[in-house]
Amino acid sequence: MNIINGKEVSKKTREKVALMVKDFVAEKGRIPCLAVILVGEDPASQTYVKNKIIGCEEVGMKSLSYRLPANSTNDEVAKIIKDLASDSTVDGILIQLPLPKGLDERYLLSLIPDSKDVDGFSPNNLGLLAMNNPRTVSCTPYGVMELLASTGVNLSGKNAVVIGRSNTVGKPMAMLLLNANCTVTVCHSKTQNMAEITKQADILVVAIGKPKFVTEDMVKEGAIVIDVGINRVDGKLVGDVDFENVSKKASFITPVPGGVGPMTISMLLYNTLMCAKYED
Repeated sequence: MNIINGKEVSKKTREKVALMVKDFVAEKGRIPCLAVILVGEDPASQTYVKNKIIGCEEVGMKSLSYRLPANSTNDEVAKIIKDLASDSTVDGILIQLPLPKGLDERYLLSLIPDSKDVDGFSPNNLGLLAMNNPRTVSCTPYGVMELLASTGVNLSGKNAVVIGRSNTVGKPMAMLLLNANCTVTVCHSKTQNMAEITKQADILVVAIGKPKFVTEDMVKEGAIVIDVGINRVDGKLVGDVDFENVSKKASFITPVPGGVGPMTISMLLYNTLMCAKYED
C-alpha cells in the first residue's frame, strides 16, 4: 500500500502554476485575478475562502474577496457577479458554496461567464468536458486526475468506478476518467448490489458524503482508492472510505485529511490562470 500524498502533489502543482504566472505577467504586463464571493458566516466556507486567498498569494496572483451577510438577496449578490463579469481585470469568479437558504444557486452561478467560470460548473464548460475538449474543469475531479497521474499507473483500459453523481464531483469525474480511456461505472444511492460493482474497480473514486462508507470487502485487491469525502465524526475529519482497513488491500490510497483536499485549491489556481490566458 502506498499513500498518495496530496500535500506534496499540491505543492508541486503550485510551484508549476507560480512559474506560469510569472511568465504570464512578463508577457502580458498584468497579474491574473480571482474574485471570491462569500455569503454568510459558515465557518467551513470562511476557512476555504481564506485558503484560496492564501493560495493566490503563494503563486503570485491577485485576489478579491466579497463578503456579504447571510440575509443578502439574489439581486444584491447578482449585482456583484455582473460587475465582476464586466470587469476586464478580473479573470475568474467563484461563488463559495453552499449558499444560505433563500438564494438561488443555479441562477447566480449562471451569471458567471463561461470564460470566468473557474469552478467549471457552467453547462457549456461541462459540455466541453463531455466532448473531451475542456476549457475549465471542476477543481476537485481535476485534482483527482493529478493524484492518479502521480502514481505513474497507466489508466488506459482500467475499470473505474465512481461513487457519487453530483454535478460538482461525480459526473465530471466520470467524464475525466472516460476521457482517459477508462471503462467507467457510476454508482449512487439507487445502485443495487454496489459492492459487486466496486469489487471490479481498478480505480475507485468515492464522493458520497457518508463516513467510512466503503469497507474492505467492497474493494478489489490492488485497487487505487481515491477518497473525496470529508466528514466530521467525534471532532475528527474522516473520509468516505474506511482508511484503516481498505488501505490493507489498496495499491494506492488517499488519506483524509491530506489527500484530495489540498489539490482542489491548487487546481482552482491553475484554472484561474487558464481563464486569464483565454481572455487574452
